[in-house]
Amino acid sequence: MGDVVSIFVEANGQRFEVLEMGAGDRLALCLHGFPEHALSWRRQMPVLADLGYRVWAVNQRGYGESARPAAIRDYAMDRLVADVAGLIDASGASEVVLVAHDWGAMVAWNVAALRVRPLAKLVIMNVPHPLCFQAALRHWRQLRKSWYIAFFQLPGLPERALARNRGAAVRAMFRGVTLDPDVLDTLARQIAAPGQATAMLNWYRALRYRQPGAARALARPIEVPTLVIWGEADVALDPICLDGTERYVTDLRIERLPRISHWVQQHAPDAVNALLRDFL
Repeated sequence: MGDVVSIFVEANGQRFEVLEMGAGDRLALCLHGFPEHALSWRRQMPVLADLGYRVWAVNQRGYGESARPAAIRDYAMDRLVADVAGLIDASGASEVVLVAHDWGAMVAWNVAALRVRPLAKLVIMNVPHPLCFQAALRHWRQLRKSWYIAFFQLPGLPERALARNRGAAVRAMFRGVTLDPDVLDTLARQIAAPGQATAMLNWYRALRYRQPGAARALARPIEVPTLVIWGEADVALDPICLDGTERYVTDLRIERLPRISHWVQQHAPDAVNALLRDFL
């Protein structure tokens, strides 16, 4: 990955492992999803740095060498949003772009809607606006794809299923996506490490904790220019999840990538990078 360095950043009372590339006071903060890693942005980091950004691809709490709090409550959305705010503050950046996928994108939607820090632009990949997702769950098409969320609430069993055979389940998730062997090994080792699967699953288990006033804030239109990139062959999220997004974003661009999976920035890096260049 060339000029990438690994650093640790203290933010929101936690220690975060961050992959950094580029320099300057314009920050591109990249937030990964489940069950991924900061390395999921390895194809986008050089492009963002070339555009003049200091790029931080962060391992969010519970991932990589970042802090791994023990309580489920520690993975509630208000804590995750506060992490992003803390990272932005720690960066000292004068301008911030959020680039986010999957769970990272759900956090990014909340950061933008709650207006916890000013954002110049927002890039979302394969996760709908939270209120659009709630609406989609009223349809069988999405409900049947979300069965795993209920499974992840069970104690112990999901951990064993994900970690057994040295993370074979994670390897299977990326079948059909060309990943460097060392990247796939990193993802498999991560989920199989002691205590790691529980931390990662706690993001789902913490859905039980509601943020006071969040629903009202989420309904307020986001004014940050927003690009949504959507791989249409997503097995977990139906395109119906995009319906109504324009009600919650005043400056919105949606780009659909046919035959591309949920792992959009890894499955179609060239297409994603071209969209990033054009948008940013």
